[in-house]
Amino acid sequence: MSQKEWSNWSGSVRFRPKRVLYPASVEDVARIIREAADEGKQIRVVGSGHSFTPLVPTDILLSLDRLRGLEAVDKERRLVTVRAGTKLKELGKLLHGHGLAQENLGDINAQSIAGAISTGTHGTGMNFGILSTQAAALTLVNARGEVVECSPDRNPELFKAAQVSLGALGVIVRVTLRVLPRYRLHYRSGRMSLTECLNHLDRYRREHRHFEFYWFPHTDQVQVKFMDETDRAATAGGLWSRFSKWFLENGAFWLLSETARRFPRLCPSISRLSARGVPAVEEVGDSHRLFATPRLVRFNEMEYALPAEKLAEVVREIRETIQRRRFAVHFPIECRYVKGDDIWLSPAYGRDTAFVAVHMYRGMPHEAYFSAVEAIFRRHGGRPHWGKMHSLTAEELSRLYPRWNDFCRIRGEQDPEGRFLNSHLRTLFGVPSGQAAESATAR
Repeated sequence: MSQKEWSNWSGSVRFRPKRVLYPASVEDVARIIREAADEGKQIRVVGSGHSFTPLVPTDILLSLDRLRGLEAVDKERRLVTVRAGTKLKELGKLLHGHGLAQENLGDINAQSIAGAISTGTHGTGMNFGILSTQAAALTLVNARGEVVECSPDRNPELFKAAQVSLGALGVIVRVTLRVLPRYRLHYRSGRMSLTECLNHLDRYRREHRHFEFYWFPHTDQVQVKFMDETDRAATAGGLWSRFSKWFLENGAFWLLSETARRFPRLCPSISRLSARGVPAVEEVGDSHRLFATPRLVRFNEMEYALPAEKLAEVVREIRETIQRRRFAVHFPIECRYVKGDDIWLSPAYGRDTAFVAVHMYRGMPHEAYFSAVEAIFRRHGGRPHWGKMHSLTAEELSRLYPRWNDFCRIRGEQDPEGRFLNSHLRTLFGVPSGQAAESATAR
């Protein structure tokens, strides 16, 4: 009997899997994988559906919703072991109860820890890498149903491949994370000119633990956000703060977005109105509570990782392109920073990185806009976020990632028959349909 249709968060990916399974143990995961191999079926893990690319569509979906919670807490060594299906929002509360916290998070916390790691999810802050850099060890089940542990000291090559793997090596079932004693953040948000913001990027990213900004197209205005560690007492989250997050950034913005969808010619005016409505907000709270912000207005997104020093130039080129091509866009362009790392498929591999994300409201055409901006990203050596829309294939990606061939080799060892590959991943890794994964070579 066919399952009901599955859709990702934005509605850009829809399909009907043959089966959806909910393992309750590592042994269940291994058994399901072996049975899928016997049946000749493909299998993919499904999480919260917050990726915009078709990473999930396949025969059998494996949900890890029953593999949640903490398994071990070592406060002295600042290590925790967590089951792979644990949602980031849930994990923050669990860690807080033990006096601990993650060093950094993104602005959405609905993802599972395994999904966030597998796709290279990130926050912002020049002293912090993507979330995958917090992993101290991983346990996965490969295509043979073998439970394999990896860390910098045990199976180190597998570990570097698995830290960002798109689920192509196997099913991550357990994650050991490096954590910090829990801490509070002082959050400040306000408006300034794009010119002033771009002129002071180096100072802002150097002086603040976390810094990001959102430029409103068709304006010279940005919303800037700063967060810094503090010993100040937590505020209750004032009325204005709650009004800003729930009404201005969600309710009112949804109404403006619906207006933009129905009357695209009004996008410049809507963007200017949104920029004028940015309030000055200040708040102190526990880190896990302040990192994430509510996201109720649904959209499609493309995001690229660029050399950090290229950010100002890229934003100026995007502004010129929007003006010249008269794109009907009202969604702000989001800009963040992360520290470089040595993870093979990390978009921040080998360089301090600026992430630039462009969005389009769900139901509005995004193809021409995204294509034009992607051309800018590619001219500047950008690497796509694995969970966001992009057009790159194996040949192009292999030139962007120095350890691409090493990843493909490890993938072939762990999944020689391509059990975890769907059509999207076969395109990404250059594996023709019907060809065994181990026999494909990187282009």
